[in-house]
Amino acid sequence: MKLSKDLGAFCGRLGHVFDDPALLIRALTHSSLSSDTRPDNQRLEFLGDRVLGLVLAEAVLAQDLLAPEGTLAPRFNALVRKETCADVAREIDLGSVLKLGKSEMMTGGRRKNALLGDAMEAVIAAVYEDAGFDVARALILRLWGQRVANVEADARDAKTALQEWAQARGQTPPAYVEIARSGPDHAPVFVIEARLQSGETARAEARAKRQAEQAAAEALLKRMKGS
Repeated sequence: MKLSKDLGAFCGRLGHVFDDPALLIRALTHSSLSSDTRPDNQRLEFLGDRVLGLVLAEAVLAQDLLAPEGTLAPRFNALVRKETCADVAREIDLGSVLKLGKSEMMTGGRRKNALLGDAMEAVIAAVYEDAGFDVARALILRLWGQRVANVEADARDAKTALQEWAQARGQTPPAYVEIARSGPDHAPVFVIEARLQSGETARAEARAKRQAEQAAAEALLKRMKGS
């Protein structure tokens, strides 16, 4: 199978040439475009999440040989969360080669954190299946780059950080409101709005409520710290 020009260019940005190009095509196929003859990337996403987790768990352990689990866990979570995966995907312009159904294309699917993050994990699994763990490990460490070295020593999840920011200013803890839910029952997409007592808000979407809440909290915290 010969890859199209745009997929060939993507392989260049990714830094891996596939012996089995069908793996890459599957990794980039969203469920909105899947069919009996065109499998989607969900199974690869499941595998890629585990490969990514192992590689980055090893990386945070190697970076600090004395840190306890309570310090390592937040660092690890900051590196593997969906928003980080989506940021890496944007750096290699993964969105431009995502294979989406019309509905997702019309609603900006190529820019969504959930879709980009899932596809990034699926691509990692495709590399693992194509060339083995060592190649996948090297690719992850290269793509994540300075994120591993620069992850904050006291990295906390965004909801905790936003709550502490609000309480330090005499506000009640932020509220999280489900604004919308779409997609099939087996793969819903949630839109969550984070709200501060002072009236500021931010929205985010993800396949799980918790992920959407974390993303909304992160967006709102960035907004408030930048104001």
